[in-house]
Amino acid sequence: MSGEAYAALRDRILATLDAWPAAGSPLPDALRDEAVELTAELVTALEAGAVRAAEPDPAAPGGWRVNAWVKRGILLGFRIPGLRDYRDGPIMVARDKVAYGVLDLLESEGARAALAAGAPWRVVPGGSTARSGVHLEPGVTIMPPSYLNIGAWVGRGTMVDSHALVGSCAQIGARVHLSAAAQVGGVLEPAGARPVVVEDDAFVGGGCGLYEGVVVGQGAVLGSGVILTGQSRLIDLVEERELRGTPEAPLVVPPGAVVIPGSRPAPGAWAAAQGVALSVPVIVKRRDASTEARVALEEALR
Repeated sequence: MSGEAYAALRDRILATLDAWPAAGSPLPDALRDEAVELTAELVTALEAGAVRAAEPDPAAPGGWRVNAWVKRGILLGFRIPGLRDYRDGPIMVARDKVAYGVLDLLESEGARAALAAGAPWRVVPGGSTARSGVHLEPGVTIMPPSYLNIGAWVGRGTMVDSHALVGSCAQIGARVHLSAAAQVGGVLEPAGARPVVVEDDAFVGGGCGLYEGVVVGQGAVLGSGVILTGQSRLIDLVEERELRGTPEAPLVVPPGAVVIPGSRPAPGAWAAAQGVALSVPVIVKRRDASTEARVALEEALR
């Protein structure tokens, strides 16, 4: 998408939202038709990777800039009245907002482009779904059952393992492994809120939870069960410091950090007397040869 087309889509979406100030209010046919057309254009652009809900920007907090207009455009689609039914025999039955649906993982433009690039998507049978408006780079593997929500971006060669969630607008880099039951939270509202970001070559262990705009740096390794939010505390034993996110700047897991679940004493004499401890993630080392051996992935599996 050219810079002019990008700006035109953005400006039309914002103008339509300005003309439709209240969700649920009566909507002129012309404005409804414009909203339907714009939502379809935005979904196509998201799936092609021409626009993103967030993108790298060294000058932005956490190194990522939120494109609030994209998220507002997605929300515009939710305001269009009507539902659409989906049925494939008696097993697959669904109903969603009329503006959105299911990404065709075999026949969409993105699927054909990945095939032409020599790295087709691999979608193992068993009940996985990607919603419309998801961008998948070539070589993505999706294990069943998993779910990818609208606005998500998934980089080249990444594996989304069983029972994993890639939430709305989440940004997942290249060659990432999202292990079984990893939960990458989504965010649509407020429109300026940061999505979760997992940068290239990161390894997210089984049962991890990433929420509220946390950024996992390039090559970081999260052990099973690590829970991180944008305002979590993260104890760095290597640098002997405490990292903490704020509403203005998200928590950023340093590149190459190896993080495991830990604990710290709860404050107060009574808590100490009861032996109460609070969970806290801990950086125990930086990624090294032994870490590489433990997280090495067989390319044949991808």
